[in-house]
Amino acid sequence: MAKITAAQVKELREKTSVGMMDAKKALVASDGDEKKAIEYLREKGIAKAEKKSDRVAAAGLTRVVTHGNDAAIVEVNAETDFVSGNDDFKNLIDLISAKIVEAKPADVEAALALDVDGETINDKIINTTQITGEKITLRRFVVLSKADDESFGHYLHNQGLIGALVQIQGVDETVAKHVAMHIAATKPEYLDRNEVPQDRLEAERENLKKEALQEGKPENIVEKMVEGRLNKFLSEISLADQEFVMDSDKTVGEFVKENGGSLKAFVRYEVGEGIEKQETNFVDEVNSQIK
Repeated sequence: MAKITAAQVKELREKTSVGMMDAKKALVASDGDEKKAIEYLREKGIAKAEKKSDRVAAAGLTRVVTHGNDAAIVEVNAETDFVSGNDDFKNLIDLISAKIVEAKPADVEAALALDVDGETINDKIINTTQITGEKITLRRFVVLSKADDESFGHYLHNQGLIGALVQIQGVDETVAKHVAMHIAATKPEYLDRNEVPQDRLEAERENLKKEALQEGKPENIVEKMVEGRLNKFLSEISLADQEFVMDSDKTVGEFVKENGGSLKAFVRYEVGEGIEKQETNFVDEVNSQIK
């Protein structure tokens, strides 16, 4: 069996970012052959990732990146804030986001297959999983493409726990960023009232009518009350109709219009939204990371 030197271990660690003992074990198992050791680590990483596949990854970060007339918003998840805050994880999401905005893949599966320096994004995720000891997933992304007379605005709240991306025609990036900040703060569901599905509007109208009648309001004024309350409902879920957080005297639509623009699209991600989170003991979480 070949003698494994400290220099070999150091070089393998620099190339793979794994721990010293893992690097040494890989070299021993591969009889000192670096290429075989890297493959050994990759296979070990895949096995570890498969074992973690049923674990919940609800922490993580969002990123927004631009590339010419394209912009991407991306969410990558880990199991804990402890890992999602470290440099290995941050470098991974930066790498993934940059490749996605450049290649514009159709879906997550296509994104995972993208090549980065001879490895796929999925390989990069597996490598980082091996380093951090946690399940890591590319959860979702959206790529927007704009015309030359349009601008992107983006904003990351709390280092990326919430990410917002907006596309607006006829305004500069400063105006667009202000709208992105508003989106991050208020969580609109639709661009404007025309995008709200008709069945949702009808269901809300029926509920509001029932409430008004139960309050004992005369039927001849119920319809006016319902329309007023429906407008209030729309002002909560429609971006254009929301009260602008930086100037409560106008709506977002009015703010954009007075700056010569019109809203085109937006995306808002909040890390872990819709994922059923596992309850963990903080002491146990820290101990698991130490191990």
